[in-house]
Amino acid sequence: MTATSFPDAGHPVPGQEISISEFGAQRALAILAQSGKDNAGVRVFIKSGGCSGYQYGMAIDDRELEGDTIVVDRGVKLLVDRMSLPLLRGSEVDFVENMMGGGFTVHNPNATSNCGCGHSFRTDGAQSPDGEGSGGCGSH
Repeated sequence: MTATSFPDAGHPVPGQEISISEFGAQRALAILAQSGKDNAGVRVFIKSGGCSGYQYGMAIDDRELEGDTIVVDRGVKLLVDRMSLPLLRGSEVDFVENMMGGGFTVHNPNATSNCGCGHSFRTDGAQSPDGEGSGGCGSH
């Protein structure tokens, strides 16, 4: 397990693997407090699928798995598995509210193509894994 901790600054630390916005941290801390899980964090991961080839996932997790990168930003523990890290490096987790409600999103500098709903993406030159990704945003 790779543990990385950064000070709770008001902005991402250069070279930081993954970060969370101030509003995202406020929402995440509230959700984590209600989870009933001691020492829980937000697991951010990538899976195949979605309209652009890859899809973001997030879950409350109190487990630290072998190979995880752990970043503490703005008081929130972010856990990323070793397979997802290259696609998430430099990303910021945020919480966005709009007319359709609200939810967590990922601002990913590695994504070269995004689905209109913001939950899936493709990296430069990458094909959709396993022929997936041709559906619209409703295919999540």
